[in-house]
Amino acid sequence: MSAPAALAIFAHPDDIEFRAAGTLLLLARRGWAIHCCNLSSGDLGSTRMSAVRTAAVRRREARAAAKLMGATWHPPIGHDLRLFYTERAIRQVCALVRAVRPTILLTHPPQDYMEDHTTTCRLAVTGAFARGVPNFRSQPARPAAMEPLTIYHAMPHGLCDPLRGAWRPEAWVNTAAVQRERLAALACHRSQQEWLDASQGLNSYVASAADEARELGRRSKKFTHAEGWTRHLHLGFGAEADDPLRDALGRDYFTAK
Repeated sequence: MSAPAALAIFAHPDDIEFRAAGTLLLLARRGWAIHCCNLSSGDLGSTRMSAVRTAAVRRREARAAAKLMGATWHPPIGHDLRLFYTERAIRQVCALVRAVRPTILLTHPPQDYMEDHTTTCRLAVTGAFARGVPNFRSQPARPAAMEPLTIYHAMPHGLCDPLRGAWRPEAWVNTAAVQRERLAALACHRSQQEWLDASQGLNSYVASAADEARELGRRSKKFTHAEGWTRHLHLGFGAEADDPLRDALGRDYFTAK
């Protein structure tokens, strides 16, 4: 019997490490197969390199991070600021979901500070929904996957929505035991130190990620370091009670509900 699979679909190289690496590492420790896909090449993430050079560098960094986590890496389908909710993109994401057949899908929240994140969320949800529609042809063509799937949305950038509203997750995952590995995976994205410093004022993106994990742990009132998740509506994906992260992680998963 094959291991259950978890698939992370996020926008840019390093988004997975910022938002979901701790949860993925915990699942891997429990025998899950983990998969990573950034839909964008990250080609605009530099003030010094050309777009072509930046995409090549970031591709190597993303693959190194996935290898460190023990994850299967999947190539992007588009580029920064050019991720759009199109038929072609939906077909491509559907093909990925059908190939991996995940029980858990991790992605951005429906609202976030930039459109690439929001679009990626929409593509992940629609591609996952379409996985079980036999008459929907994926690109490349793959047979429909009918197994139940639960989608979890990560915390938005800045821990608030685009209108500055506070964002509270449904559940917290205790990432303290994998914090070192999580930050090591994020550190693989070395090219982003210069870019995030210039574009967002993050003097150390690794330190910023560590600070956020501690803040989410504080908000959970249970863990020292955490990632936050909220389940997507189950309709079209599985049963209302499905919560495979809870089932897999046990005491490392906490919900206030």
